[in-house]
Amino acid sequence: MVQAYYVPQTVEEAAGLLEKHAGKARIMAGGTDLVLDIKDGKHCPEYLVDITKIKELKQIEAREQTILIGAGVTHNQAAASALVQGGAACLAQASFMVGSHQIRNSSTLAGNVVNAQPAADSAVALVALGARARILTGREEALVPVEELYAGFGKSHVDSSKSILTGFLVPAEAGTGSGYMRLQQRKALALPMLCVAAWIRRQEGTVKEARIAMAPVGVGPVRAAEAEHFLLDREGGEALWSRAGELALKNANPRDSLVRGSRKYRLEVLPALVREALSMAWEDAGRKEEAHG
Repeated sequence: MVQAYYVPQTVEEAAGLLEKHAGKARIMAGGTDLVLDIKDGKHCPEYLVDITKIKELKQIEAREQTILIGAGVTHNQAAASALVQGGAACLAQASFMVGSHQIRNSSTLAGNVVNAQPAADSAVALVALGARARILTGREEALVPVEELYAGFGKSHVDSSKSILTGFLVPAEAGTGSGYMRLQQRKALALPMLCVAAWIRRQEGTVKEARIAMAPVGVGPVRAAEAEHFLLDREGGEALWSRAGELALKNANPRDSLVRGSRKYRLEVLPALVREALSMAWEDAGRKEEAHG
């Protein structure tokens, strides 16, 4: 049973509370997942540390071709941010697809990642973008690629009773673009049947670098390594995206699911989602090239 609910005003105060209660406290941001987990007995903290009033964790700002997104930033904030829309389009697109409008007003990108569900929309986008998470444990901070935070199905390497994910560093470099695609049964379904985020570095009509993240086709967002390698130094176009979509199947291993559909169906649809996400990323990168002349 929760004995106390803290609302610290600084990151240092929040970290101090975790240290004070030695594993019996837990960080809470939006609480949309954590509250349900507590009710289900998945987590049983004696103390909750609400970080939503820490001003520095609610900011989105640009620094040297990087977008800094605080742990308290909600999905609606990310979706509406001009910085995110312009520099990390797939993250804005993915954030807009999370749950309902009311859920997006509370749920945070950081919570989406720490909860470690394999199909979390914004987490898939962050992996494709090559984002790194800032993780504070005591007085030590580490920068860890988002894709390395998954310890298994629904398990995170971030222990919220000891550490705070304070935010993300998202690359937003010139000549790059991204796109996001989602397959869902109906708007009421919180998690997608499939989702794909793609990121491309474009130069003189060719693909110089690419990242493709897919979910749920593994324990966390899964990179389409075969497709990424195939794209390098090739001229962009629909035929290339289609072939990359086919190659993405080599890294995908979805399960049969009563909620998300059969493995067979999702493997048939996945190449089309990869193709469309790559096309969106290519066009996004192209618009930026034109804008910078």
